[in-house]
Amino acid sequence: MGLVFRWLVRIASGLIILILAAIGLVYFLASQSLPDYDQTLEVDGLTAPVEIVRDTANVPHILGQTDPDVFFGLGYAHAQDRLWQMTVMRRTAQGRLSEVFGTRTLRIDKLLRRLDLYGLAHRSVEVQDDYTKAALRAYAAGVNARLTEINEEALGRGAPEMFLFNAPVSPWQPGDSIAVIKLMALQLSGHLSDEVLRARTSLILNNPERLADILPDVPGPGIAALPEYASLFPNLPRYAAGTEIPETPLSPLPKRGLAGASNAWTAAPSRSASGGTLLANDPHLGFTAPGVWYLTHLDLKKGGVIGASIPGVPAIMTGRSDRLGWGLTSSYLDDQDLHIEQLNPDNPEEYLTPDGYKEFLTRPSIIAIKDEAPVTLTLRWTDNGPVLPGTDYKLETITPPGHVASLSWTALSPRDTSMTASMALMNADNVRQAIQAGEQFIAPSQNLSLVDRTTIGMKLIGAMPSRDLQNQSRGRIPTPGWIEANRWQGRLPYADNPEFVAPVGGILGNTNNKIIDRPFPNHVSYEWGDTQRVHRWDRLMQSREVHTRDSFVEAQLDTVSFTARSLLPLIGADLWFTGASAPEGTPERQRQIALSLLADWNGEMNEHLPEPLIYAAWLRALQIRLIADELGPLASEYKHVEPLFIERVYRDIDGASVWCDVRQSAPVETCTEMARLALDDALIWISERYGSALESLRWGDAHQATHDHPVLGNVPVLRYFVNIRQSTSGGDNTLLRGRTSGEGPDPFQNVHGAGYRGVYDFADPNSSVFITATGQSGHFLSRYYDDQAQLWRRGEYIPMSLDLDLARAAAVGVTNLIPR
Repeated sequence: MGLVFRWLVRIASGLIILILAAIGLVYFLASQSLPDYDQTLEVDGLTAPVEIVRDTANVPHILGQTDPDVFFGLGYAHAQDRLWQMTVMRRTAQGRLSEVFGTRTLRIDKLLRRLDLYGLAHRSVEVQDDYTKAALRAYAAGVNARLTEINEEALGRGAPEMFLFNAPVSPWQPGDSIAVIKLMALQLSGHLSDEVLRARTSLILNNPERLADILPDVPGPGIAALPEYASLFPNLPRYAAGTEIPETPLSPLPKRGLAGASNAWTAAPSRSASGGTLLANDPHLGFTAPGVWYLTHLDLKKGGVIGASIPGVPAIMTGRSDRLGWGLTSSYLDDQDLHIEQLNPDNPEEYLTPDGYKEFLTRPSIIAIKDEAPVTLTLRWTDNGPVLPGTDYKLETITPPGHVASLSWTALSPRDTSMTASMALMNADNVRQAIQAGEQFIAPSQNLSLVDRTTIGMKLIGAMPSRDLQNQSRGRIPTPGWIEANRWQGRLPYADNPEFVAPVGGILGNTNNKIIDRPFPNHVSYEWGDTQRVHRWDRLMQSREVHTRDSFVEAQLDTVSFTARSLLPLIGADLWFTGASAPEGTPERQRQIALSLLADWNGEMNEHLPEPLIYAAWLRALQIRLIADELGPLASEYKHVEPLFIERVYRDIDGASVWCDVRQSAPVETCTEMARLALDDALIWISERYGSALESLRWGDAHQATHDHPVLGNVPVLRYFVNIRQSTSGGDNTLLRGRTSGEGPDPFQNVHGAGYRGVYDFADPNSSVFITATGQSGHFLSRYYDDQAQLWRRGEYIPMSLDLDLARAAAVGVTNLIPR
């Protein structure tokens, strides 16, 4: 027995030693790619030495004798910290993910090949101005200098992910940076999905008034009646199930409600306590680890610029110089139109045009797939744009037999000068010059908020499609592509893009809300990203005569829900404090407790409170009950609560209260009954998920921010090292926006929000502040991988200073790049 025990001890000890040795080997290999921030390195491609000073937050301050050398340094720094992220974004744009990840990304590759974003990006290089071409070449040389260093010094393949996935990295090219911008345009574009959903919903409802309820227009002057989709394509079924394709975190396609969003506001000197202009900006994107944004300071010839860059792109996308501050918000410009193309019944290689049948422009494309045979696609383009398969965006549900769908989209330009516009913006001296620079911006369309020392302004940048006044759907649903009036007619003049400069009130802002109301075809959009946050913003801005940097920070972090304050009195009007006291533990008692909590609540979506969870679960359950019988299986496509829909129903606007009646039942249900039943549904769900003690609930337990690694985030054990999860305040409709997923077992997870926050004060520019949601590094063993995450969660910031002496005083490293 003793012998057996001794052998068991030896075996166990051996296994422990082997496990520890394996862990040590993995750590050693992974840590080899941790960058050395304190070194001198000889590199090819420089004209003079470049110095990269990394401050205490690991923000690189890049100094060179020429602007191209500074961009070289940025390329090197990006590749030091975010090489894996950059290569994955490039592979996504190329449609080459399946070479590394196998069949799970084949659908993404097929779509990206059809859109040809990568090819269009490389064709766009030649139309950039000379300054931008030089910057792109220098940036690419900087990235490649890091690749050379990795190969020559055996630096762990550059990123720990490279050991797990065989992903050879080819040299960076100038066009790759433009491809990253085009990929961002895809991630920020939601009109295509909106058109498909509107068409599907109109087929199943067959009632324009009810369609206006569930997909409401932003309040304002009326919109002329549109045709029913069934009248354009009369042989379609009322409902068709789309192909369900497994999701992957690597997909660049935004889910409905999760395209671009953001906040930005500015104050003129007359509304600033310090007498200087103010700007606050927090662009919203899907959460990932690492995040999208990378903080940096570029010391250019015109002066320093500091702010948030995107790895792969040699520009500060949102930030400031000593002369100018700029911020971005998604404009929701309608820059996409779907067309249904009729095939020639005698020759499916031709499609109908206003001049008769015409051959598709075609070419083959081969997709290599890991561990599988390659797939050959035939890419087809029409005059309107690329042909998309029916399985993408569930187009098959709205495409009649003998037809295909094509896409018109401003980002599909082979002469995209958005990169040149970004360069000109960084070098602009004032608001007027910045607006002029925006003329060359194509996509993704943004509202550009601006301040210089004395003036504030806002301009919509991005190409606005020119549509015919006789367009059958005004861009709201797919149209027959062979009718001339439905085709785009080029681009509207830049002067037509909405512009606001030096308003009398001294305050400008945008929360993705409707910014202008003009008749079609100069309308900008019918779909807007916000109808709620803007009301809270307006109140905060007008509640004080003058603002400070701190009051702008306070507004950026505000968690009071205008939606909760406006909807709860409507849906609970006949439920508050009614009925006799109910016994403990009964559904009636739970309902009374919930209503009592909500009655005393001020609408603050604080992570430590129970009321936000009760409110959010109630509204979600209510919308499900209201639409389930009318929309049937299509109801599952409406994943987020639409506040205007709930308001229309409970105010009975245009007879909208009819949604409260369950058509399949004999009795006529009232809206009060539906509210009560929905509250019971919500409380049952809460008790099953979080327990029945309502007073002990925490919104933050349900509203966790999910900064997950797109590739390693689901790997057992490893996910605890690479994912960043945080309890957060805010919600779908608060200024501190934390957009929920709306689906799955955790529908209130915070999946989309402000990955970057910045507040700039031009009375003292170096007192400006900024923060990202994760950290600078993409290496999960680096202390800079998540060092900003808790600061971000608590609403704290780090200094945003152009003072090089301050950066050197607490530098974590200084890299000197010298010409070889």
